Order: sequence, then C-alpha cells, then structure tokens
Amino acid sequence: MAALCLLGALVFSVRSPVRTKSGEGDLFNPIVYTVDLLFPIGDLGQRSAWHWVGATQWLSYLLIAIGWLLITAVVAGVSRTLNRN
Repeated sequence: MAALCLLGALVFSVRSPVRTKSGEGDLFNPIVYTVDLLFPIGDLGQRSAWHWVGATQWLSYLLIAIGWLLITAVVAGVSRTLNRN
C-alpha cells in the first residue's frame, strides 16, 4: 500500500491535473489525492475536485480498481475471522 501511495504521489506531482469546477475544491495534494483514490470508502475531497487526461487518467483508474480489490480482501478476511468464532 505504501509503494502504491509513493508511486501515485510521484506521478501525480510531476503532472498538473485539471480542476473539475473552476474556483471550487481544495488545493491539489498528490499524496492525499492518491490516498483518496486507493480508499474507495470515504471522501477526502481530492477525487471529486480534480481530474486527469491522458495516461495519468489511466493510472488513477488503476489505483481505484486496486483500492476496491484491497478493501474487498480486507472485508473478506475480517468476515472470515469473525465467522470462526
């Protein structure tokens, strides 16, 4: 998870995103944006305030998919642990 956060933060800090609605939303923070993509539950305000074009957009889609896979694995592990008792 830390490696994905580092990768996303590095890629997103090199390029400039496009503001979704001009004049609205928080200032862009590449680390918070990456964490916001990886954790599908909850909203830190970055995902809805900024968007990308080109190859960086596909990286953001990939991080969202990985986030859903990881949260699904965690929920499955917790439910299995609770089910044993």
